[in-house]
Amino acid sequence: MQTHNLGYPRIGSRRELKKAAEQYWAGKITAEQLMAVGKTIRLQNWKLQHAAGIDLIPVGDFSYYDQVLDASLMVGAIPERYHELMAEKQLRDIDLLYAMARGYQKDGYDLTAMEMTKWFDTNYHYIVPEFTAGQTFKLFSNKLLNEYREAKEAGINAKPVLLGPVSYLLLGKEKEQGFHRLELLKNLLPVYVEVLKKLDEAGVYYVQFDEPCLSLDLTVAERQAFVKTYQEIKAKFPNLHVILASYFECYGENLSTVLSLPVETIHLDLVRCPMQLDDILATSFVNTRTRLSLGVVDGRNIWKNDFQQSIHFIKKAADKIGNDRIWIAPSCSLLHSPCDLELETGIKIKQWLAFAKQKVHEVAALRKLALGEHTAETDRLWKENIEATNSRRSSPLIHKPEVKARAAAITDGDARRLHAFSVRREHQRETLGLPLFPTTTIGSFPQTAEIRGIRAKLKKGELTQAEYDDLIAKETADAIRWQEEIGVDVLVHGEFERNDMVEYFGEQLDGFAFTGNGWVQSYGSRCVKPPIIFGDVSRPAPMTVRWSAYAQSLTKQWVKGMLTGPVTILQWSFVRNDQPRSETCTQIALAIRDEVVDLERAGIRIIQIDEPAIREGLPLRKENWAAYLDWAVRAFRISASGVADATQIHTHMCYSEFNDIIQAIADLDADVITIECSRSQMELLDAFADFKYPNEIGPGVYDIHSPRVPGKEEMLALMEKAKAVVPAEQLWVNPDCGLKTRAWPETRLALIAMVQTAKELREAVAVVK
Repeated sequence: MQTHNLGYPRIGSRRELKKAAEQYWAGKITAEQLMAVGKTIRLQNWKLQHAAGIDLIPVGDFSYYDQVLDASLMVGAIPERYHELMAEKQLRDIDLLYAMARGYQKDGYDLTAMEMTKWFDTNYHYIVPEFTAGQTFKLFSNKLLNEYREAKEAGINAKPVLLGPVSYLLLGKEKEQGFHRLELLKNLLPVYVEVLKKLDEAGVYYVQFDEPCLSLDLTVAERQAFVKTYQEIKAKFPNLHVILASYFECYGENLSTVLSLPVETIHLDLVRCPMQLDDILATSFVNTRTRLSLGVVDGRNIWKNDFQQSIHFIKKAADKIGNDRIWIAPSCSLLHSPCDLELETGIKIKQWLAFAKQKVHEVAALRKLALGEHTAETDRLWKENIEATNSRRSSPLIHKPEVKARAAAITDGDARRLHAFSVRREHQRETLGLPLFPTTTIGSFPQTAEIRGIRAKLKKGELTQAEYDDLIAKETADAIRWQEEIGVDVLVHGEFERNDMVEYFGEQLDGFAFTGNGWVQSYGSRCVKPPIIFGDVSRPAPMTVRWSAYAQSLTKQWVKGMLTGPVTILQWSFVRNDQPRSETCTQIALAIRDEVVDLERAGIRIIQIDEPAIREGLPLRKENWAAYLDWAVRAFRISASGVADATQIHTHMCYSEFNDIIQAIADLDADVITIECSRSQMELLDAFADFKYPNEIGPGVYDIHSPRVPGKEEMLALMEKAKAVVPAEQLWVNPDCGLKTRAWPETRLALIAMVQTAKELREAVAVVK
C-alpha cells in the first residue's frame, strides 16, 4: 500500500509567489530572483510531503501562472500573434508565459492576452489553449524535466505530473472554423512521446497523467482518442508506470473505456463520487493487476477527514484486490486547499479543519491505520479524529432552528418579482431616465497599497474606527466625483471598505468563520481567502447600506448597490458538508434578500447581485444539471424578488460559457446582466443573441484581468459586434469585471475611452434616426 499526492499549492504558505510575481511585473526584482522564490517554494513543498510520509511526490504541479499554460509552452502551442515578439525581443520563457497570460503592451507592441476560463467547477481559472486547423507542435519548454532533476538532486522520490494530451486538447478552443481540435492529436502525441523519452532517460518510472475530462460526458470519438493515446504511450514505453488521474466526478459512462486503458494505476475521486468504488469492484477489474488510487482525503474542502469512513473505503477495496494494489491519496490536487492550518490562530472551529499540510499527514496516517500499524502516535491520531468528528456533529454552533424554519417556509411567490420584465422595464425607464448605451462599471475600483494599508492599520489598532471611516469616506467621495466628471451614467461607490467580494459579506453573516492565511490561487497572482461556512446562515444587521447610501447622498446620479449573490457566496466559500448545498444556498439567499430590501428602503434604485460563479457550480455531468439549476436559480430569485418593479436588479457573470445554460440565465429574470466578453471578442454574446435574450445586457469591452489598456476604437469595434446581434436599446457599456486588481492610471484611461465609446454609439444612432 503506497501513498501519493496529486499536486500541492504553489503560492507558498504566505503567498510568496504572488508577491514575487507582482514585484517582477513592476520591475522591482529580476527574473533570477523570481526563479529563486519559485525554487524555494518547490523544495519546501517536496520536503514537507516527504517528511509527512508521502511515498510518491508530484513534480510539475508548480507553475508561475497556470499549469495549462505550462502545457501550451511545453508543446509549443504559442499563438501566432506572439511570434514576432518572440523573435524580436528573444523573450525568456517566463516573459513569454506572462505575455500570453496577461497581454503585452510596450515596446511598440499591443498584444491581447489569451482567453481565461474556469477550471471545471472550481474557482481556479486556466489559460485556454488556442488551436488552428493543421496546427503543428514541437517541444518548446523543458520545465518538467528540469524540475524532476531538481527534485532528484534534493533526494525526492519524484513523480512527474502532466496534463494529459486528450484533456489538453479538449480544454482548448478552435480559433477558426472547419475542424475539431481532437484532429490535432496525431500532431500532438509525438511531442508527448518526446517529453516521456527525456523523462525516461532521466530515470523516471512513475508518471501521472491528469485527464480530468474523463469526468465529463464524452462522445465515442473522444473516448477513442483516450484509447489511441494510452495504447501508443504503452507501446513506446512498456516499462513506464502510468497513473491515470481524473477527479471532481465519477468516470460514469467513461468507466469501461478507462478500465480498458493500458495503465498501471487508476485514480478515483471518492469524495465527489464514492459509489464508483463499488461499480469498479463489481467488474472483472478485480482480476487484473491494475492498482487503484483511492482519493479519500478531500482536496477541495477544509474539513478534517473522517478516518472511520475512509478506512471503510480502503478496507472494502483491499478485501477485493489486496493491499498491494491500493494507493492512498487526496481526491484531487491540493491546489484548491490553503497551505497550512498551523499558521491560524483564534479560529473557533480549528479542531474540525485540515489544510494541505495536514491533508498529506492524513493520507500517511490512513495508510498506517489501514495496515493496522498500531503505535502510540496512530492511536492518538485515531482518537483525536473521532473526537473532532463527533464534536462537529453535535455542536450548537452549527444548528439554528429559526434559520431552518424560515428557509422551510419559503413559497414560490417569494421567488418572483411583482410583474414580468416587460412591465418592469417601463417603470424603470420612467424612474431612472438613463440614456441609450448606459455606461457603468462592475463595482470595485483599484484597491491600492494605500487602501490595503488603511485596512491593515485598522486591524492592528493603529487607526480608530472613526479615523478609518473618514478615510474610506474620502476615497468614496473622490470616486463619485471622478465618475461624474468623465460622464459615467450609473455610478458605483468603489467598494474601498471591502477586502473581498465574498469574505466581506461572510464577516457580517452568522454561520461563517475566517482564516488569517487560508489563501488559495484563483488565477495567476490573484489569491482569495474563502470564508468557511460551518453553520446555519443568517444576517444579524445590514451589511452594505451605510456606504451605498452615503455614496448616493453625494450625487444626483444613480449609484448601484453592490452585493454578492447567494450561489457565488456558496461556491467561493469552503462549505459545510453535513447538509445539502442547496439548503445552505437558500439560507444565504434569504440573508441577501434582506439586504436588497434594506438598500431599496435607503433610496438605492439600482442593485447589482453578482453571480459570476453560477456556471461554475454546474455539475460536470448533464444528468445532474436540472436539479442544480433549479435550486441555484431559485436562490437568486429569492434574493432579488423583494423589491418594487421600478427598482432595477442587475447581475454579473464572468469567464463562463453560457450557451448550455442560457435558459437558466433567462430564468434568473435579472433586469440587466453584464458579462465578460472582451477576451472572447464578443463570442460569448452569441448565446444571448441566438436565444433572443429579452432583458438588457452589458457585454464587457475592457479586459480587466490584463494590464493593457484598450483604446476607444477597439471598444467601438467590440460594441459594433454586439450591436450586430443584440438590439441597441438592450445594450449597456461596461468593463468585463470589477477593477479591484488594476492600477488607477490604466483604469482612468480605459474608463474614459469607454465613456467616449458610448457617446459615439449614441451619436451614430442619432444620425441614423
